[in-house]
Amino acid sequence: MSDEELAKDLGLVSAMTIGIGTMIGAGIFVLPGVAAQAAGPIVVVSFVVGGVIAMVNAFSVSELGTAMPKAGGGYYYVNRALGPLFGSIAGMGDWMGLAFASAFYSIGFGQYLATLAPIPGFLFLTDIQVGALIAGTAFVLVNYVGAKETGGVQTVIVTLLLAILGVFAVQGWLSFDYATLSGDGGLAPMGAGAILPGTALVFVSFLGYAKIATVAEELKNPGRNLPLAVIGSVAIVTVLYAILVSIMLGVVPWPELSQDAPLTQATEAAFPGGYAGIAVTVVTGGALLATASSANASILASARINFAMGRDKIVTNWLNEIHPNYATPYRSILVTGAMIVVFIAALGQDIEVLSKAASVLHLVVYALMNAALIVFRETDAPEYDPDFTVPLYPLTPIAGMALSLGLLAFVGGRELALSAVFVVGAVVWYFAYARKHTPKRGLLGQYVRDRQASLPDSVVGAAETVAPDGTGDATGTPTVMVALSNPRTERALMTIAGGLAKAKGGSVLATHIVQVPDQTTLAAAAEQRSELLQESEELLADARGDAERFEVDVETRTILSHQGVAEVFDAAREHDADTLVLGYGGAQLAGGRVEGTLDELTHDLPCDVLVLNEREFDPGRVLLPTAGGYSSDLSAELARALRDAVDAEVSVLYVAGEDESEAAGREFLGEWAADHGLADAELLVESGDVETAIRDAAADQSLVVIGATEEGLLSRVVRGSLTLSVLENIDASVLLAERPHSRSLRERLFG
Repeated sequence: MSDEELAKDLGLVSAMTIGIGTMIGAGIFVLPGVAAQAAGPIVVVSFVVGGVIAMVNAFSVSELGTAMPKAGGGYYYVNRALGPLFGSIAGMGDWMGLAFASAFYSIGFGQYLATLAPIPGFLFLTDIQVGALIAGTAFVLVNYVGAKETGGVQTVIVTLLLAILGVFAVQGWLSFDYATLSGDGGLAPMGAGAILPGTALVFVSFLGYAKIATVAEELKNPGRNLPLAVIGSVAIVTVLYAILVSIMLGVVPWPELSQDAPLTQATEAAFPGGYAGIAVTVVTGGALLATASSANASILASARINFAMGRDKIVTNWLNEIHPNYATPYRSILVTGAMIVVFIAALGQDIEVLSKAASVLHLVVYALMNAALIVFRETDAPEYDPDFTVPLYPLTPIAGMALSLGLLAFVGGRELALSAVFVVGAVVWYFAYARKHTPKRGLLGQYVRDRQASLPDSVVGAAETVAPDGTGDATGTPTVMVALSNPRTERALMTIAGGLAKAKGGSVLATHIVQVPDQTTLAAAAEQRSELLQESEELLADARGDAERFEVDVETRTILSHQGVAEVFDAAREHDADTLVLGYGGAQLAGGRVEGTLDELTHDLPCDVLVLNEREFDPGRVLLPTAGGYSSDLSAELARALRDAVDAEVSVLYVAGEDESEAAGREFLGEWAADHGLADAELLVESGDVETAIRDAAADQSLVVIGATEEGLLSRVVRGSLTLSVLENIDASVLLAERPHSRSLRERLFG
């Protein structure tokens, strides 16, 4: 089942609150007391250094997020650039790191819960661990039944937390005493050398900003808003930590600061007696809200990472089985929940272990993400087109790697060993399972393979040793998705898809969207599959047979949806389709473009899209009108595929402008055809009205392939659309080709 449409409805403020809300739960409510015992008052500098390291990494996260806003975040970038071995390390590391972080947040919840009500210990578990187990179990159940998390809710939570902390800061500053801050031993009683070990302890406080990149597809203007949100949230939280921790240590002497509920203790000391009780209750409620929000968000993020790994066959899709009633990946959530419970029970009496283990695993992932950015840049990956680029490249990603890995030296032996177990486990899992199943070779491995003659044998040998047993294609296997709607057009659409997949060396995914009435739940519809889907199964069986004519792999899928046609684009995003083929009746064209009117103003296409208006489909004689527009490359690609797959005869048409000679038009067309692999095509140059010329040339053709218009929505509403007229007013079948490209709102409106 594919996801609901990801509308671009998150603004800059909502995006920043996602990052701030995840970070703020641990940084200020849980760790100051523990960190102060480890470093003294200079722990304030530890928080600032942690923010600097996070900021350097935030630049790289921003570039990667604007270049390829994919589900899975860091795992996706590492797997795509460095290959599935490092992808396994990043994916498993991120997953385990989130489990450690969730256990840490749950312990924080238990610490503050214990200040409100007495909780009995049980066996070897303390009262805090019992409270944490109750909380962790509740968070897992919330994700199991699929309670939704939205930017609006997160904004309210963060606003409330900032208000609470703001009131504390004002009152705390009025009660601040520098002598209390410095104490008898000065600002650095353990020496300046305690700063970096303190940073290693508190770095878990900065893990939330990368989550913003996972919702990049939902951001308005992500090229601008994503970097501002990621970098801005780190900057705001770093300043907030420095101010609040300084105030806490200036209100309560650092040796006396509580390791369980430090902010509650500082609030009680800062507020006058008449207001202290109310203030403590409000702050404790804020702490419970913050730690609960962070824990819940971490569990939710872990499920998304598992989906991304399952899609690439790094882990078995058994893990991502969807619950028939709740439509959640219940097995993944239960496995994650079980690990959280074990971590709370086994390690919950030493919160440093949980926080440092979460930090170590995430630092490894951050280092790999910086390496992935360099690989994307140096290999000139065609799909890598960031709207934001890191300053001072390559120094910034190199610094990100050095700082992330360098901080590991100050973590401690226990936590390094514990984290190493999971990293080694990920490597073992890759060679035991993932290497046999995943088909995708990373860009780095392909780069080495392409230059094996000039590289040392040891480098080439190492790359081949860890390469997947699958195809080893640098871009994976291209997927051509077909959206089928009825048997009449099935063969035509599968011919186009099969020919294109064969030309690309890819596979075909044939889908049939079955629309379920809003009054019927999808779960109820799924229970009646035999009656509801018989027609669908027959349609997809025919599709398999037609695709096999082209000797390409074909997968078929029926998707139940309330959205109907709107689900097509969602499914293309869900399955990472390279090309989508569908019939004109299901396209809802808006004046010569594939999107509907509202979609055109707010969304970008998920991939290349081909829309067929079929009239007795015959791909034997193809006419390709072109003026060199942005979608003409796709039109040429399809024409070449049909030429090679079904021996189609291709004619290319150019309509010269009023002030352009036929010779100039022929020169342009000859160069364009040669550049696009169509030098053997018949070249036609006409002058006059474009629509008339296309209609006249199409009289002797059976299929017209035409690129989508670049005109804006309002201009086409006023003047009409050439593309729609061609689609509807000629006798031949017409295929509209559109390649996605970025357009501002002004361009979408006015062209």
